[in-house]
Amino acid sequence: MIGIDTSFLVAFEVKEHPSHESARRLAREHANEGFALAPQVVAEFAHVVTDARRFKKPLSMEDALGRAATWWDGSEVTQVRPDAAAVSLFLSWMRTYGLGRKRLLDTMLAATYKTNGVSLVLSSNWRDFALFPGMHPIAL
Repeated sequence: MIGIDTSFLVAFEVKEHPSHESARRLAREHANEGFALAPQVVAEFAHVVTDARRFKKPLSMEDALGRAATWWDGSEVTQVRPDAAAVSLFLSWMRTYGLGRKRLLDTMLAATYKTNGVSLVLSSNWRDFALFPGMHPIAL
């Protein structure tokens, strides 16, 4: 099973994104392995794709939530959630690597995936995941 980062989901869903075709290709290549999706990715996805400062044609909130729901409820997707173990790992990694505020969300996502048995993550921000032991990003 492969974890989905927000950067991958945005690239997959937004045609004007420079990595759109790459994200689509990677999704096809890895579809048989199944995907893991955390709730924080769903929320961050809706936040990003509705931002007119990022895209010439941002999605409406209704469209963004619809696409997020399609992923969340997809038969090839396993929903994973942070638990107490994920929070403990998140806190440990933040301290161990001296990470600051700009690394909070990615570190929590990596900890959520790791404690749910997911070590591969599709992301255009692969360096954010490569730091953590046992995490293996797949770059767009």
